[in-house]
Amino acid sequence: MADPEKIKEEYKELLNQLSDPELILNWEKGDEHKDSSSSFAGARTGKEDKSSSSSFAGARTLEELLKRKNFMERITKKEKEIEELKRRIEENKEILKSQEDQELYSLAETETSQLKEKEGAIEDELKKLLAGDGEEKNAAKAVIVEIRAGTGGEEAALFAADLFKMYSKYAVLQNWTQKVLDSSPSELAGLKEITFELKNGDVFSNMQYEAGVHRVQRIPSTEKSGRIHTSTASVAILPKPQKGKISISPRDLKVDTYKASGPGGQYVNKRMTAIRVTHLPTGLVVTSQTERNLQQNRENALSILEAKLLEKKELEETAKMGKERRLQIGKAQRAEKIRTYNFPQDRVTDHRIKKSFHNIEGIMDGKLDPIINSLQSA
Repeated sequence: MADPEKIKEEYKELLNQLSDPELILNWEKGDEHKDSSSSFAGARTGKEDKSSSSSFAGARTLEELLKRKNFMERITKKEKEIEELKRRIEENKEILKSQEDQELYSLAETETSQLKEKEGAIEDELKKLLAGDGEEKNAAKAVIVEIRAGTGGEEAALFAADLFKMYSKYAVLQNWTQKVLDSSPSELAGLKEITFELKNGDVFSNMQYEAGVHRVQRIPSTEKSGRIHTSTASVAILPKPQKGKISISPRDLKVDTYKASGPGGQYVNKRMTAIRVTHLPTGLVVTSQTERNLQQNRENALSILEAKLLEKKELEETAKMGKERRLQIGKAQRAEKIRTYNFPQDRVTDHRIKKSFHNIEGIMDGKLDPIINSLQSA
């Protein structure tokens, strides 16, 4: 297990390396060369000059340093959380010693128990990170998120769009990379469904509990009489398989192309860039039309298909287990109602841990840490 003090020293050294102007300059040069036709010509002929190769080396070095920086920042974040919990526990100990106010004593006693439990959970997470369980595995992990409008018509589609914005903003706050693989907009700027990928960070451990049915209670913008409506949207979290984990034979695929629809003006409707892939053995059908390039849409569709095949395989394996074992796994299913967003009462309630959170506008703005942390601790 790595020494936290050595991690801090390495982090300082890393920041010094990242502040090197020459490293940034090489990265910028490498970025220019990647977009330049002359660079590709040089790569094909084997006559690429030394300055070009050193620029690419600089780009690779910067990328590696940034990955390492992200990993160490996750460690320091856990350490700060533990320090804050210890501080609050010490404060409660002082209250317990005084025993002046019985009601305050009871509250401090309950909170101390909860804080210690949370401290233990975060310490376990930190140990796994320091042992190396998190650095390579989590850095390589990516998830494919699928959001679909449920009951509630156009309001459900608007809620699905709000959930997509919420996860997008959360991804930005976590320094993750996002890529939309497929989407189907509704008439009033909502989303009938959208599929996107999140990667480059501790994605799966943070997103795994978001799978299920999300319910919203609010007055829709389309409602004239001021009545509160209840609508739903489903979220699926599909771990993206590592290369070689899911094998798909081209003979098992039926591929159809068609004209894309949606935003993009006349261009999207003139060319056959959208793609529909059917996996014949299972009957699974996936589509992609977000890119203007047929090959890129094909790659997006195959990524979605691989993730769905992995999910199907895992569900089949889980079904073979005994009932007790399935309950221990506790994987969130698509049909399980997990959370309610009540706008009139400024409250988000997660039904699995029976806990409510306020500041709904902040939560919808991507500030999901309180909910994610509570789920991980539970």
